[in-house]
Order: sequence, then structure tokens, then C-alpha cells
Amino acid sequence: MSRRPGRPSRFWETVAVVIIKPLSLLLVKHDWRRLDRIPKTGGVIVVANHLSWTDPVLLGHLLYAAGRWPVVLAKSGVFAVPVLGKVIAALRAIPVHRGSSEATRSLHDAEERLAEGGAILFYPEGTITRDPALWPMAGKTGAARLALATGAPVIPIAHWGAQELLPYGEKRPRIFPRKTFKAVVGEPVDLSGFEDRPAEATAEIMRAITLLVAELRGEKAPDA
Repeated sequence: MSRRPGRPSRFWETVAVVIIKPLSLLLVKHDWRRLDRIPKTGGVIVVANHLSWTDPVLLGHLLYAAGRWPVVLAKSGVFAVPVLGKVIAALRAIPVHRGSSEATRSLHDAEERLAEGGAILFYPEGTITRDPALWPMAGKTGAARLALATGAPVIPIAHWGAQELLPYGEKRPRIFPRKTFKAVVGEPVDLSGFEDRPAEATAEIMRAITLLVAELRGEKAPDA
């Protein structure tokens, strides 16, 4: 059976949706804005700030609600975990090989997913922000290099509230009172002037995300 473009098999997609969607609805209220800015078809790179271990699930739900299957990047070690590794692979996640000669494989795999019409969810910071005020940090160049190599649109998303559900460093979620997960989708980031300059393209991506975070928070973004 051939794969559906950018998506897992119907079986595995149904399994994930049955688990994740009710969990997301149970844990948080949703304040989602401008989901119409997410392209319905074709390869797309989605970039977002990172506040909590819970936000990949919450953003995954948002992308699914917008008609896209979220293709996430996960540490390669997770794929070696019995059962869990097979499930993650079946859901079409991309293994990230850090600190090895295979580190570029994740970008190659992401290029293949984009060619299939996938929606790749990137956290350019590479980790949960350590900024004391929870503003986005400087980004790594992976998403920018992928965008410059493929020409795929880069859609920024800012979110706020996941850190209240599960703050960084804590193991138990703060379920009560029920939190609100706010998210806003921005216009595509224009990287047309950054050919062969991934560091500057990354800075532009992070600037777009940070301005959206400021919009959600109702605050002025910090000076770069």
C-alpha cells in the first residue's frame, strides 16, 4: 500500500488522534488565531517557540485541526525504545542524530517529507527556552537551511500557556485550574534575500516568532 502524501497510514493516524485530541481538549482551553495562514497542501516548514514538553502535543493538535499532519523531529534514541520507537516511526517522525557523523540525516529525511507534501514542525531553538522571561532564544540553522535548500514556505507560530501546564524542570502537570493554550499563526517568513546565508535567515525566522510571541503576551519584544 502506498503512503498517503505527508501522512502516516490511516490506522496509525487514527490511533494518534484518538489519544492526543481528547488529551489536548481535556488539559487546556484553546485560543487559536489565524489557522487559515497554514497552507492546506504541499510541503511546509512550521517553526515555533518552545516552552514546555507538552507543547509538541498541543501544537500537533493545532496543525491537525488546520488540516495538516505534524511531522515532528525526535531524538534518535527514542526510536530505539521498544514499542515506543516503532510507534513514533509509524507516525512518520524524523530521528535527529546529534553529535554524530549522521547529524545531517535528519535534514535529508525532512527534505523527503517535504517532497511528499509533509508539514515539518521545527523548534529552531533546539530546546525549551532558558530565557528567564520565556522569550525565544537564538535559533539553530536547521530550519533555515532546509527552507533555503527546498524553497518550502516557512510558517511561524507563537504560543503561550503550555509553560503553565508543565513548567520546564517539573515532572507533574499543573492540571487545575484548567489552562488556556494561546497560539497565533503568522505570515510566511520572507527568506528570498538570504540565499546561502542560513545564519541570517535563522535570525529572521526567530524575529518573526518573537514578534508573534509579543503579540500574544501583549508586551514589547526585547531588543535583539
